[in-house]
Amino acid sequence: MIYGYARVSSTTQSLDTQVAQLKAYGCQKIFQEKLSGRSLHYRAQFTALLSQVGAGDVLVVTKLDRFARSTQDALNTMATLAGRGVSLVVLNMGGDVVDTSTAIGKLVITVLAGIAEFEADLIKERQLEGIAAAKARGVYKGRPRTYTVHHKGLAHALELLAARDTNHLTVNDICAMTQVSRATLYRLVRQTNGGK
Repeated sequence: MIYGYARVSSTTQSLDTQVAQLKAYGCQKIFQEKLSGRSLHYRAQFTALLSQVGAGDVLVVTKLDRFARSTQDALNTMATLAGRGVSLVVLNMGGDVVDTSTAIGKLVITVLAGIAEFEADLIKERQLEGIAAAKARGVYKGRPRTYTVHHKGLAHALELLAARDTNHLTVNDICAMTQVSRATLYRLVRQTNGGK
């Protein structure tokens, strides 16, 4: 069977172009996700896909960075696929289609995954250097807080937390209802209680 995997880094991006390319290649089942690919642990759809593929199957992605963002993840996943007899096809690798069922395909993907990670590391280094320079000039203030005491979701979470004796909600219930993390909620409670 030919499986497709489409991923974008945020919920505001569209998967339509990737899905269309995967369908045009002949993918019979397409798994889709909208989240960062930096870690395999949080990609539920990709994990589900890996649990389904078996000998003779093909996994198709539009670009290598949709499949993995680090060399180690790419190599580990390719080894897992190869061990099950599954080949990986990347539809756009510098304008060419690369298939890991061939020796040259395996080589190209391994080299390019390494280059992609190297470039990501360079970008991170430049970002850290820029932040250090901005701090030295006194112009770097850090990322603004998402939640303040004026945030409606956080205010509602604090109200629900204060009324737990009557509403019988757990902290997990409150966090799920208000979309406020436990860490944020507890941090504000500590601040409100003078750091206690």
